[in-house]
This record gives sequence, C-alpha cells and structure tokens, in this order.
Amino acid sequence: MEITAQQPAAPLSLPTPPPDKLLDEGPAIAELDKVDSGMDIDFQSDSLHTPVSGPTQVGSGGPPVNGQAKGGGFGNGDGEPTRKEEGRSEGGEEVNMTDVDQRPPSVEDFDLMTTLGTGTFARVWLVRPRGSPPTENAPLFALKQLKKVDIIRLKQCEHVLNERSILEVCRPHPFITHYLCSWQDRASLYILLEYSPGGEIFGYLRRARRFDFQTTQFYAAEITMILVFLHNHGIVYRDLKPENILLDARGHVKLVDFGFAKVVGDRETYTLCGTPEYLSPEVIQSKGHGKAVDWWALGVLIYEMSCGFPPFYDNSPFAIYEKIVAGRISFPSILPEETKDIVRRLCTKDLSARLGNMCGGGHQVMAHPFFDSVHWQELENQVHPGPIVPSLRHPGDTRYFDQYDPPPTTARDEYTDEMFEKYDASFHGF
Repeated sequence: MEITAQQPAAPLSLPTPPPDKLLDEGPAIAELDKVDSGMDIDFQSDSLHTPVSGPTQVGSGGPPVNGQAKGGGFGNGDGEPTRKEEGRSEGGEEVNMTDVDQRPPSVEDFDLMTTLGTGTFARVWLVRPRGSPPTENAPLFALKQLKKVDIIRLKQCEHVLNERSILEVCRPHPFITHYLCSWQDRASLYILLEYSPGGEIFGYLRRARRFDFQTTQFYAAEITMILVFLHNHGIVYRDLKPENILLDARGHVKLVDFGFAKVVGDRETYTLCGTPEYLSPEVIQSKGHGKAVDWWALGVLIYEMSCGFPPFYDNSPFAIYEKIVAGRISFPSILPEETKDIVRRLCTKDLSARLGNMCGGGHQVMAHPFFDSVHWQELENQVHPGPIVPSLRHPGDTRYFDQYDPPPTTARDEYTDEMFEKYDASFHGF
C-alpha cells in the first residue's frame, strides 16, 4: 500500500445528503433500569464525564500551557481495498490511499509508534507508513483498532458499522476528523484517520480552569457549524463533550468518536446513550428524541467551557438525571448576558422553544448575539489559527496525549473459530 501526499485543496463544499442505505431500520426502545451505572471512567484523563455505554474514550494529557490553553486530534471510517481513498494527514495535506497491489490494507503496512488513547474495545495508535524514513516529513496517521471479541461481547456491532458509514459521509467537513479507509483481519477492525497532535480540549480546559469569552465563542462556533452540517444530513451526534473535541495543529476543532451517532432524518429514536452530564430531559425520560438533543448538549458545553464545570453535576448518575429533568441552572455572576441567554435557550425542556429546534434550525443558533462577532465564512475557511495552538517540538510530538501501558494479551482476546463462524458475517463489508 502506497501513501502519497498532495498539496492542500481549496475548502470543500458541503456534500450531497447521505444515501438511503444509511437510514436506520427502526428505533430501539431503551429503559432506564438497563443503564449500566458502573460506568467506564477514564481515570488517566481525570474525566468528569462517563459514558452511559461504551464506544472509545480517549485520554488526553500534556504539559501545562502558558497563559490560555493551547491544542490537536484524531477520529474514525470505511473503504474498499481497490478504491482510492482520500483524506488529510497531520498538517492538512491531502493524501491518497492507493492500493498498488490490488490488496486490502494491512496493519503490517504501518509502524505502530505509540498509543494515543484506549477505550472499552478500542485502541488508537499513532502510525506512519512502514518503510518511510523516521524524519519530521514522514506522514502520520491515527489507526483505530477495535477487537472483534470485545465488540461482540458488548453488542456494539451496529454502533461500529454506523460509525464508519457516518464518518464516510462527514469526510469533507473541515472540523470533523477525516476518515481515510478501513479494513479488517481475523481478530480486529481497523479505521485509518488523520492525526492531529494537540489532544483533547478537555485537558486544556482542566488546566485553564475555564476559558475566556473569546475562546468559548470560537470553539462553540466551530461545533455549531458541525451540528448544522450533521443535522442537514439527518445525523444526530449524541455524545458532545470536551473529551470528544480535539484540536489540530493550528488550534481548530476536530470532532471524533461517532459511536453514538445515528442517521434519524426527521424521525425520533429511543436508545438511551450518551454521557450523563450532557443528556437532555427527553433522552432520560425515554420520550423519544431527535436532533434537538445536540443543541441541548451545546448549551451544556458552552456552560462548561465558560465556568469550568457542567451545569448539572453530582456524584451519582441518577442524581444528575434528576437535576437535568428539573432543569434549573445557576449562573456565576461573571458570565456575560449573551452567554447566559444562549445557554438558557439551548437548555430548555420545551422542545418547541429550544434554540436550534425551531424554524430556521441551526442558523437560528448562529444568529444569536453570543456569536455576533463571528465571521462564519472566515471560520469555515480557517483563515486564522484558533485561540489555543499546541506548542509542538515536531509533527510526531505526543506531549498532549497520556502515556499508556502496552496492550494486554488475555484469554478474553481470543477470537475463537466458533466465534468466527457465528459472528464474523456481522462485519462483512467493513
């Protein structure tokens, strides 16, 4: 497999809506008593947020940053071995994944340099093409490895396949991690993604305690553009939180981890999933939910970036749910009125009054006074660097990621012949 670099292309226009094949076949009914309250906490990242169920959690570490925090990231995808796949390597270069031998890619085509993050059934590696010189100019990528035995054990096959398909649709967006290609071997699934070296925005927020208005506004604006794009394509994200927002080398957002994303169109879905502090009331109450849940989560995110903690927080997930359903938000006096107003309007239980869920959709959010000084076209074209820029010694610098132990080898990791015969058809086409 050969990887070649091209010069950066002009900003891409929005793609056509996703094909009908991506639409869900039917909603799944979820009950609160089925929630695993012993949730998967990533202690390495000192995370406040713990997922209700388990796609990848990636820890972010890094040295203290002078002044306001500074940032980069990675993400997920799909592909066929004989088809040319396009994306971006670290640094914004266009790359072509060309299979000169007419064979599927293989993990043997890459040098696994270090672990960038781990999750319930996934590990993300920093990789470079095997045989490339170990210089600063070598192309770098993030390779997400998902073990089939754990995917089956946790009943996550549908989530994994949805994630790959949705990332393929999202490939042109500048603020969503770029998917390059995917393949599988006997034991694992692999998704090759761009690498951005800055790590999670969560780490910067914890070190800075809270962001100033300009920093909060900038990153909220880029997230808003992502949500408008996703919703225009019928996709609800459902897992917005600082741990899933990464920064590239210039300090712009890269949204990752689409394990809970779902193509719903204008329909409702009933699956209870997400992160407790960011769940909306309609999700908790199993009333059926749609794209409005992302606008609620944006309000929670703006609050957390502005204050340093989420508006609904408790030691117990069910106590958090009670606070969310009650819907009472207290604001520190230092917050600007524009910040308070957009949070109130995004985090309202009344779906008919929730900003972003009314006539005009996400463009109503963009028109709110909180974003008055944002130049949306310049932002989309990334004319200026972000307010948080990582201080990197070289392109492969991983100082903004935690260090991880080598992957364990246990009996649980064995994908037996019996499992292969029974389940491997579930991964057909990956």
